[in-house]
Amino acid sequence: MVLWWSGCSKSPNGLPPLPYGGSEFARPWNAPQTFGRSLGNITLSEAPEGSFPSPDEELWVISRYPKSSAVSDDDIPRSGSLMTRYEEREVALPLKHTDVQASICGSIGSVRVTQQFHNPYDGKIEALYVFPLPENAAVNEFVMTIGSRKIRGVIREKEEAEKIYADAKAQGYTASLLTQNRPNIFTQAVANIEPGHDIDVTLRYFNTLRQEDGWYEFVFPMVVGPRFNPPGSAKGVGAVARGASGGSGQPTEVSSLAPGERSGHDIALKVDLDAGMEIQELVCKTHRIEQTAKGPGHTVVTLSPSDTVPNRDFVLRYRLAGDAIQSSMLTHHDERGGYFTLMLQPPATLERLHRQALELVFVLDCSGSMNGEPLAQAKAAIASALNRLDPDDTFQIINFSNRASQLGGAPLAATPNNIRRGLSYLGRLNSDGGTMMIEGIKAALNFPHDPRRLRFVCFLTDGYIGNEVEILKEIDQRLGDSRISSFGVGSAVNRYLMDSMAKLGRGAVAYLGLHDDAASVMNGFFDRISHPALTDVTIDWDGMDVEEVFPKKVPDLFVGRPVILTGRFKGGGGRKINIKGRSAERKLTLDLPVDLDNTAAGHEALPSVWARMKIGHLAREGTRENSWFYSRQIKQLALDYDLMSAFTAFVAVDASRLTEGRHGTTVPVAVPVPEGVRYENTARE
Repeated sequence: MVLWWSGCSKSPNGLPPLPYGGSEFARPWNAPQTFGRSLGNITLSEAPEGSFPSPDEELWVISRYPKSSAVSDDDIPRSGSLMTRYEEREVALPLKHTDVQASICGSIGSVRVTQQFHNPYDGKIEALYVFPLPENAAVNEFVMTIGSRKIRGVIREKEEAEKIYADAKAQGYTASLLTQNRPNIFTQAVANIEPGHDIDVTLRYFNTLRQEDGWYEFVFPMVVGPRFNPPGSAKGVGAVARGASGGSGQPTEVSSLAPGERSGHDIALKVDLDAGMEIQELVCKTHRIEQTAKGPGHTVVTLSPSDTVPNRDFVLRYRLAGDAIQSSMLTHHDERGGYFTLMLQPPATLERLHRQALELVFVLDCSGSMNGEPLAQAKAAIASALNRLDPDDTFQIINFSNRASQLGGAPLAATPNNIRRGLSYLGRLNSDGGTMMIEGIKAALNFPHDPRRLRFVCFLTDGYIGNEVEILKEIDQRLGDSRISSFGVGSAVNRYLMDSMAKLGRGAVAYLGLHDDAASVMNGFFDRISHPALTDVTIDWDGMDVEEVFPKKVPDLFVGRPVILTGRFKGGGGRKINIKGRSAERKLTLDLPVDLDNTAAGHEALPSVWARMKIGHLAREGTRENSWFYSRQIKQLALDYDLMSAFTAFVAVDASRLTEGRHGTTVPVAVPVPEGVRYENTARE
């Protein structure tokens, strides 16, 4: 058992402890201690497995004491907006560079993100940066670097971490705090950066890669798109102009650079791809890249130095040589038990089955953020789908911004005349106003469903809303027999919302970038939803003693689109699992061989991936009822697995010295508006 000190009566080097809330900082961790758990008033803490600092890292362990007297308002630094000076439209801001190092093995990515902060001003500052990560990112490591010293952050309950950070900031210690605002939106706060000084913050996460038609897809989001919040909303994500802090009325604000403004912030990205077999094809339509082959199945991709402005998502897609991807299972076993990730891939032969008649409801986002290229792409995609409908299909077009309107009172038969009506209606639509997505949901799910047809409600949107929880709750209540497919349109789509809608709606998700061919992307999407390979899926685990598998309800299987299930197991089981479902009008059974003896190294990320999946499930359940009960479970699970969540946060404090000066100014890091999005439709002055 490895232990480290906490609860010392003094800070290092004789510096005074932090009084507010009773938080104090121990000396840094430097060697394992072999004493008992308690020596007088000194408390020892057990180090979480895998979280020990490396030889060049320090770990300032933060003790928990009862609250003492509060610090007066005069001791707390004031937030304010720093009037930055810029020449030729270049704005000096404290975030100067982001470095991304990704490693892909199989279907799991391990990513390290280093944010390099620098104080270009003549006074001490606190930097605030709102940034995105993949919606399924399991963030489990956090390190702050000051010069040659590395200080490992610790995971704490969010309120406690925020209090520790506030104490450190008020006293003049350098500190950093990482909090989650949404599963795909985070805030980095770095306090007491002295003039001319540099501070780096590094975080690590694991996530599973998306797969489609034999292609793997690695996505690294680079900028948070603007969010629309319905009137009365006070828990959203707002968008404001640089220097207009607080103008949105939301607790989280994305500060936007105006047209023509540019900060010095750039991004470098490297992906070390070890596929395990020959890479047949690799493409990146979002950015210019450079590629270095290390072998038939191993290549290194780097972002071109000529394409380093972080204003759109980076999307790398690759396809392996040989047969199409087969169903497979990865397993891992440690002292906590067994973990697995199962990929269900329906046979391509099922695509030849006669498809069921469809009832397609297209719900088009016509809000201001879709103005221009995004709306044009979405309309082209719908037009392509309309032209592929069979005579026995029906369709409806609904558009929404501040309110919803539609082509008719009920779905129309896909006759040539009605198709022309639909194309004409589509051509007249323009974008303006807010994103009252809930009105589109009500309009799409309220009218009766024709049981003869497989009903798909297809949302085409950038997802720029701040009330995701309300939207998902509304879908859950109204879904019925419908299936929801989401179609993310734009350069920095809200993938958390898009993926969540498709999962909840038992449908498929697709993404249409500004540089993609809309007809081609929609045709692939249409082919997929037209041929659900397996519906009403059940699994016989053959004695594996499986528990806590997520998602709880197995989604429908579509040809070319595998379903990923992640869970825990206790038993040894047999050598295969049995998958049953319905394909068209007949029952179908598939067998998948498994090897539970292959639980060796290589899949250590699975416990974190599973815990993140469970956190997502608990969060969705918490929108229905007893939110406090699910919140408590999420908090404990995140603490047990050292993970970020809505109720936990990482905090790191350098208690070795006090910074000079009493107060610092808070500087929000302004970011570019996503490519293709108009500034005047997003940021509030």
